[in-house]
Amino acid sequence: MKNLKLELTWVGKDVQPKLEPRILIEDQDRSYGDRNTENMLIHGDNLLALKALEQDFAGAIKCIYIDPPFNTGGAFENYDDNLEHSIWLSLMKDRIDILHKLLSDDGAIVVNLDDTEAAYCKVLMDEVFGRNNYITTIVVEVATPSSFKTVNIGPTQTTQYLLLYAKNKSAFKYVPQYIPIYEVDLQHFSRFIENPEDHAEQWRFVSINDYILSSLGYEGNTSNSKWASAKKILGVTEAQELVKEKAMEFALENCNRVFETKTLQKPSKWLHEHLKRSLELDHPIELKREGMDSLYIYKGRQIYFLGKGVRELEGEKVLTQPSPNLWVDIPTNNLKNEGGIDFPSGKKPEALVKRVIQMITNSSEDIVLDSFGGSGTTGAVAHKLRRRWIMIELKEQCHTHIQPRLKNVCDGTDQSGISKAVNWQGGGGFKYYYLAPSLLKKDHYDQWIINEEYNAPMLAAAMAKHEGFHYCPDEIYYWKQGQSSEKDFILTSTVHLTPEHLDRIHEEMQPDESLLICCRSHFDGADTKFDNITVKKIPSMLLGKCEFGRDDYSLNIVDMPHNPEEPDFVPSGPPAVETKKVEKKAKAEQSGQLNIFSMPEG
Repeated sequence: MKNLKLELTWVGKDVQPKLEPRILIEDQDRSYGDRNTENMLIHGDNLLALKALEQDFAGAIKCIYIDPPFNTGGAFENYDDNLEHSIWLSLMKDRIDILHKLLSDDGAIVVNLDDTEAAYCKVLMDEVFGRNNYITTIVVEVATPSSFKTVNIGPTQTTQYLLLYAKNKSAFKYVPQYIPIYEVDLQHFSRFIENPEDHAEQWRFVSINDYILSSLGYEGNTSNSKWASAKKILGVTEAQELVKEKAMEFALENCNRVFETKTLQKPSKWLHEHLKRSLELDHPIELKREGMDSLYIYKGRQIYFLGKGVRELEGEKVLTQPSPNLWVDIPTNNLKNEGGIDFPSGKKPEALVKRVIQMITNSSEDIVLDSFGGSGTTGAVAHKLRRRWIMIELKEQCHTHIQPRLKNVCDGTDQSGISKAVNWQGGGGFKYYYLAPSLLKKDHYDQWIINEEYNAPMLAAAMAKHEGFHYCPDEIYYWKQGQSSEKDFILTSTVHLTPEHLDRIHEEMQPDESLLICCRSHFDGADTKFDNITVKKIPSMLLGKCEFGRDDYSLNIVDMPHNPEEPDFVPSGPPAVETKKVEKKAKAEQSGQLNIFSMPEG
C-alpha cells in the first residue's frame, strides 16, 4: 500500500524562496550596555534574518516564542494584519522550517495565535515538527466580555491559543509552573498531626477548627458545643468568618502537618496490598521509598500534606497548584504603558511571556528567540529573567519601541511588568545588528556584479557564509579566512589571482589541507594546477544558488495590493558610506566564529 501521510495543502505551498545567506553587521551607535553581551536585536526582514542566524545558531536555541500577525483582516497601526489565507500559510511555513532547524534538541517553541488560523497552524506544525512532538495547546484569557462594546456575530472572543511543540519530546524537560491559590480548601484540609515528630503509628489527628476554637477560649466537650459557644457570643456569621480566617493562617503556617486523605489512582500490586492492610488498622503506616519521600497510608487512602503545594512566589510563601493549560490568572488590563511604550492591540503581558520562558528554560545560558519582535516584550522579559535573547523586527518600531524599552530595562528604570516580581535592578546590554545588503546587484547592462557596498572583509565573510565556512581570519596565514573543518579553508580575493600568488599559497599549505579560493578573476588553468586548491570566480559561482536583490519577505507586504505610485518599502539601516571609508574603518567582530561585523564609527 502506498505510504500516505496527513498534510495540509494550499496554493503555492511548494514554491519556496531561495534565501540569500546574509551577514549581520553591528551598529555600535545603536548597541547599548555591556559590550560583552550576547543579546542580539536585529533590524530587518525576519526570514532573511533567520537565514542569517542558521549557520551559527542551528540547534542552539532553547526557547522560541512567536506572536505573528493573526491574519484577522483588521488593520493595526503597526501591522497590516490582512493576508489571503494561502499566502499566510506559505509565509508561516517558510519561517517555521528555519525555526525548527534553530531549535535545540531539548528545546520547545510556542506560537501565539487566535482562532482565525490556529487550527491550520496546528496541522502545519504537526507536519514540520511531527505530531508526536506536540505537547499541548494552552488557552489564554486575553480579555473580558465587558471590554467589548459592539455586538458580535457569535460568542464574544476573549481567548488566544499557545501551540506548544518540542523539537524532540523525549529530550524536552518541561519546567512545572505554579499559580497561587488564595484560599485553603478547609473542607478537605481539615486536620493536622499534633505530634509529627513521633512515628507514624503514634500520630494523633486533630481538627483544625476544634483547635482554633479552643485557642480562642471557646471550650466544650465536642466540636458542636465549642461552635455553639462561639456563635452565642460572636454571632453565627462573625464566628464563622473569624474561625475561617484563623484556620487559614494556621494551615499555611503549619502546612507540613496539615493534610487530607486522597484515593490513589491505579496502585501497583505491591501498594494495593498495603492499602488493603491499612483498612484493618487504626493508625497510619509509613512506606519508605528509595530516593523518594515516604508514602503514608491511612484507611486505604494516601495522606497528602498541604505543604506539597506551598511555594515561594514573588517573595511570598503561598499555596499553589500546577499551572493548567487554561490560563485565566494573567492580568490583561493596564498594559498600555507596560515597558514604557504604547503598542495598541499587539502588546503581550510580561507575565504571560515570563511563564512561557520559565516553563521551557532554566539556565542563564539558554537562548530565547522571538522573530516577530513587535513591542519588545520577549526580549525585555528574557533580559529580566537573565536569559540570553535574540529578537528580530523589520518595522520602524524596532527603533521607536523595542530599542528604548530595552535601554530602560538595562538601566533598571523599567520597573513595570515583572520587574518587581523578579527584583530586577538593571544590568546587561544588547547589540544592534542590521542585515548586510544583497551581495550581488545588476548593473546598467542587466549583468550581475558584486555590490559596491561590500568592502574586502565584508565580501570575505559573505563568501564564507555562502560556501558553508565560518569566517574566522587566521592571525598568521592570511589565506585562512574561513574554516569548515580542521583542514578545510576558504580565501576570498579582490585582486586578479596570478600563478605566483597561487604558488606562494600552496607552499604554505600542509599536504592534508584543502583551500577554496573565490576571486573576481584568475589566470587560465588556476583551478587545475593543484589538487588541493579549488578556484572559483565571483559572481558566476553564486548565480542560481539564491535570490539576490530581494530585501523583504515580510508577512504584511508580499503579494498584497499597493499603490503603484508608492515606493517599495526598504528596511531602514545606517546611511550608505563610501567604500573606501568602510574599508578603512569596518572590521569583523572576532567574538567566536559568528559572521557579524561592527558598524564603522562616524
